[in-house]
Amino acid sequence: MSIYEYTVKNRKDEDVKISEYKGKVLLIVNTATGCGFTPQYEALENLYKKYNKDGLEILDFPCDQFGHQAPGTDDEIHEFCTAKYQTTFDQFKKIDVNGENADPFIQYIKDNSKEEIIKGIKNKMVMKGISKISTTCKNDKDIVWNFTKFLVDRNGNVVARYSPIESPMIMEDKIKELI
Repeated sequence: MSIYEYTVKNRKDEDVKISEYKGKVLLIVNTATGCGFTPQYEALENLYKKYNKDGLEILDFPCDQFGHQAPGTDDEIHEFCTAKYQTTFDQFKKIDVNGENADPFIQYIKDNSKEEIIKGIKNKMVMKGISKISTTCKNDKDIVWNFTKFLVDRNGNVVARYSPIESPMIMEDKIKELI
């Protein structure tokens, strides 16, 4: 199976084929509006504005599996993100990323990702603490918390997985390399 064989739902519950993004560099993120990492939306939007013209697309998948940090409807979440962070990248329907109801597209991304990038001993210790409170993280490839970021090259290969604690800006050099 290929990344491009999947179909996801946008926030209006319409089908979107991932093949529409073929040839683009993708940054796929599970997000939440009430998370300590929510301010990362600002950095995500900065990357999008800077590199979208060169082929970067950001796919935002809200997720309420971690501490009920993404309450509200898809429209309410979208309104929050556009009002507070002026996001302009694609936002999709709220999904589960772990467990038996995990979205098949995200499951594919997880299954085909490499080890998560976590820089620094302090960040590793913080992530270890977060993993202890994450009730849905049961398997090695599961997502530990909101704002886990996956970088996909123009050929649909998952080339990097970044910890929620890492700022999206840590990916900038890799994004420049891929575009």
